[in-house]
Amino acid sequence: MEVKPSESLKIDAFSMRIGDVQDVDLERLHALSLSVGWPHRAEDWQFLRESGQGFVALDEIGRALGSAMWFPHGANFATVGMVITSPRLQTQGAAQWLMKRIFDRIPGRDLRLNATRAARRLYLSLDFQPEKTVYQCQGIARVPTAGRPTEAHGGVRTLEAGDIAAAIALDAAGFGVRRTALIEKLFEHSAGYGLFDGNKLTAFALCRPFGRGHVIGPVVAGSDPDALAVVRPHVADHSGYFLRIDTHMDNGEFAAFLSHSGMPVFDTVLTMSKGKCLADFSDGGSARPKTYALASQTLG
Repeated sequence: MEVKPSESLKIDAFSMRIGDVQDVDLERLHALSLSVGWPHRAEDWQFLRESGQGFVALDEIGRALGSAMWFPHGANFATVGMVITSPRLQTQGAAQWLMKRIFDRIPGRDLRLNATRAARRLYLSLDFQPEKTVYQCQGIARVPTAGRPTEAHGGVRTLEAGDIAAAIALDAAGFGVRRTALIEKLFEHSAGYGLFDGNKLTAFALCRPFGRGHVIGPVVAGSDPDALAVVRPHVADHSGYFLRIDTHMDNGEFAAFLSHSGMPVFDTVLTMSKGKCLADFSDGGSARPKTYALASQTLG
């Protein structure tokens, strides 16, 4: 007989209760992420609440001491993120308690998340398997002056509402799962550039406000030159300001460009999966689009 996770958890001299992330005051959620040094603004939390679902661990007076969210894409897959426990609870089993509640809510789905070093042991104990390193690249953006970039095939222009369907299809080809609602939501909050071969969208990059400045992502393209063609305009737009991009690419022209653009590697996390792995990390050949940059570490 399967045992359901409990609605409360006893921690030392106090108890936590579970709440819905939609019902918790944004400032309390913001205070939670600040407590662990994460850069999310209240506005970033609101974007995530509008894009997914989640639980919050609350103490007796309603303070948020932990959180965990999931973002479904279709009937069989979801990404997991914003798994936070306050420093007071990090050795008390609260994160495992929250994760098991997610398992109970969306049983049978294939899951993916990006794990910090501190959380990897937890996720391994929950049967998540390592996939690939994510490089968090950030800093004050500048347009590189040295070197001649390899020419992309096609022309770059600003993305418009009429390009959403093509971006959804290209993202699905690169990521491995169709993320219709998320890409539509990102278009509402982002500026975007697309590379077009005639009327066909072959690469795109979105950029939106996040944390200390702006974040570029997702970026989907078939090659380094194509990815750079749609990322370079965002770097120019934000030259002199804080810019971030999260990528699995650790070498080649794309990775070198980020470093030369004032965005060296700041930190790393590890992409991990539970259940069936997506096809985006497999060797699909040069013709297959790749996800050059994540929408975010939370969203994948």
